[in-house]
Amino acid sequence: MDLFSDEFYSLEEAAASGTAGRAPLEKTTGRDFAAIEFALHWQSEHARHSDLYVANQLNLWRDFIPPELEPALLDKPVGHSQTVRIAPGQLIPAFSPAECPEIETRRFERRVVNGRTLEPHAGRFYPRGFIPGVRDCTADSILPFRIGRIDGDRMTVDLNHPLAGKPLSVTARILKAWQAGAQRGGTVQDVPELIAGKGPGMQARWQGAATDFFTDDAFRREREEADGDFYRAPRLVDHLDRTATHQVEKLYARLLPKGARVLDLMTSWKSHLDLAEPDAVAGLGMNAEELAANPRLSERAVQDLNLEPHLAYAEASFDAVVCTVSVEYLTRPVEVFAEVRRVLKPGGRFILVFSNRYFPPKVVRVWADAHPFERTGLVIEYFLHAGGFKDLASFSLAGLFRPEDDRYAGQTPWSDPVHAVLGDKA
Repeated sequence: MDLFSDEFYSLEEAAASGTAGRAPLEKTTGRDFAAIEFALHWQSEHARHSDLYVANQLNLWRDFIPPELEPALLDKPVGHSQTVRIAPGQLIPAFSPAECPEIETRRFERRVVNGRTLEPHAGRFYPRGFIPGVRDCTADSILPFRIGRIDGDRMTVDLNHPLAGKPLSVTARILKAWQAGAQRGGTVQDVPELIAGKGPGMQARWQGAATDFFTDDAFRREREEADGDFYRAPRLVDHLDRTATHQVEKLYARLLPKGARVLDLMTSWKSHLDLAEPDAVAGLGMNAEELAANPRLSERAVQDLNLEPHLAYAEASFDAVVCTVSVEYLTRPVEVFAEVRRVLKPGGRFILVFSNRYFPPKVVRVWADAHPFERTGLVIEYFLHAGGFKDLASFSLAGLFRPEDDRYAGQTPWSDPVHAVLGDKA
């Protein structure tokens, strides 16, 4: 069973979001608007992936809908869900060996970003502007390309879409529909771009080779003073907006078994387990006041995992371990993952959730440099390097609206994206 195959964003949530004053419809037509949840499912060598995007205002007459998806969207009732199998080359361009040229390594323009020079690394993604003149790449292009392999003064670059050559499935679910009214111009949305153009595929290795995430001082931070000093003052603040926080709570409720003994790793004053039904929750974090303010915790421990990754719990102590918006601060992640494996019961689950917000002074360099979807690949590498985990899976959710009263609503209308990676102890 795919853990993410059922509906995620509820019809009730959709009905309450962003359509005040619009005349609702019970069924879609080719002349009106609809909100659609697209769930893109695919498989890489080491994990299953589910990437969800909520298109909040799809113009069913004007926006580009590929013919493979039209039958799932048109003349269907609200709540209708349909899965479409997509063969390689249908939704995105087919894989082309010609798009994997070998070039001299010196053609990679080493640019200074945040005071340091970015170097090429095998398996990593960079803007095409770093290789101007290679095929149709221009110096101002921010479209991504991938370095496949580096062999001395030569390297292979991959200009294909990250999902090229992979069979896909797309589940389209109609969340709501409403009358279009008078229309005067506007932009055209490209549904394949919405579904697959913002990063899906970057989570996987390139042709099975491990991605070079771990070299070039990958785990240095902007500020290397003691973490205990940095986190000494309590921060009783939310690190995600309310919409994203609720999606995280739903995700944990779906993934955690009822009655579980859970370790909340690198936690603070909230555990995001309000919808889950654990029997007990142990919390490990950096600040005693924050932990004391967390009502979900049945036991508390203060520990800096970057100084001491060993967990002071017996082997096979927990049914599940969760880590919410904190993995990006680990400087010894593989050691911590190995410890998590040790304290999990056989079959126990390790779930990590993250977004695109973090404390810049303490985030590790490789995280700050990576594309948001590339970070999922980084966490998968942590699992693989630690060993002893099975059934790896990733999840992403984007496209939801930020609450209007959120402190950042004036900067962006979009809720914080939610990314997750999970694995079970083998």
